[in-house]
Amino acid sequence: MAILIGADRLGNIEKLLKARGFSKLKHISGRHSKAQGGMVVGMSNATLMILFTDFVGHNVMHNFRKQAKAQKIPFIACRRSVSDVARSLEKFGFA
Repeated sequence: MAILIGADRLGNIEKLLKARGFSKLKHISGRHSKAQGGMVVGMSNATLMILFTDFVGHNVMHNFRKQAKAQKIPFIACRRSVSDVARSLEKFGFA
């Protein structure tokens, strides 16, 4: 399962992730007030967390990066574009 934070729509990113073997996706909009205030995400089945930097603030990024690190889940921060996500996935070995 991949956890995606930020952006209102995923567009073709959803297709890319499913093609890379992520059958389950959990999407959290960065606009949600709880996300900005320290929202805790259940990550028991997660194998990756992706945060779209062009749609969230520093507090949101800090909160989710801290959670991913505590759970030992790879954390990718990138722009919301298919090419940027694909490049980041390859960099982390999710080719």
